[in-house]
Amino acid sequence: MNLRKCDSKEGAASEAIGFMLIFAMVIAGIGLVTLYGYPILLQQQSTANERIMEKNMIVLQNDMKSLAYKTVPFKETSLKVDGGAISLFEWVGPTASSNGNITLDFHDSLGNHLTETFNLSEIRYESTDGTTHISLQNGAVVKRQNLVQGSVMLAEPRWFYDQLTNTMVLNFISVNSTNTYESRTGISTIQMGAGTSTFYNITSNIDQPIYLEYTPDPTGIEDYTTAWDNYLMNTMKATRVLPDKQYPLNALPTKRYTLWTYSGTGPKGTLVLKNTTIMINSF
Repeated sequence: MNLRKCDSKEGAASEAIGFMLIFAMVIAGIGLVTLYGYPILLQQQSTANERIMEKNMIVLQNDMKSLAYKTVPFKETSLKVDGGAISLFEWVGPTASSNGNITLDFHDSLGNHLTETFNLSEIRYESTDGTTHISLQNGAVVKRQNLVQGSVMLAEPRWFYDQLTNTMVLNFISVNSTNTYESRTGISTIQMGAGTSTFYNITSNIDQPIYLEYTPDPTGIEDYTTAWDNYLMNTMKATRVLPDKQYPLNALPTKRYTLWTYSGTGPKGTLVLKNTTIMINSF
């Protein structure tokens, strides 16, 4: 009879210990995914929601342009709002500054001093965590993040300057409604109609500088100073006038710019101002 010698190295480990090791590895993997992977997924989803709302605001901007500059009397747009809510902050008066305003300061051909103030009413998207705001104000799409200083203009307003004729055309767009709407999320249908409060102010033979003042939201919550500053300085070729103005009720100073000044040669300036009110019939 053959006898086999048992080698201690061939002894099997306990099944319970093996199960515990595998179970610990699974729990550790789930923990790592939850701790590091899930926040990344949430951040990616939040970023995707912001990108969608940026495109939605540009779509609304194009609809407003159709109402303001074409003969289209009515527009309806359906939006999908995720990761936040969309709100309407309507026009409340020609000199109101609840959402900030833009003021034009100029002289006519007779030397009379004139000012025109336009309230920056807006359609605003605010993320659930309150860190991102995307607004459609005065025909421009602007964005700011509360955790990062500054703001950016995603789509510019329809302002023009013709250097050959020294003609500047500034189009202002405000939103208004006869109803009160709450913030909306999910699928929202916005019905817009061309308003009746549209006026023109055309001043020619100007030989005095044309100034523009941007006053942000007095509370400082909706501050798009950087976005408008970059647009005015880079696109409109304006120059800053220092020092800034500081009003008692404003948390942030008012920026003043020289939009145009007469060089002494060539045709004198012509300023065309157009203000169009878009009526929000459903929100």
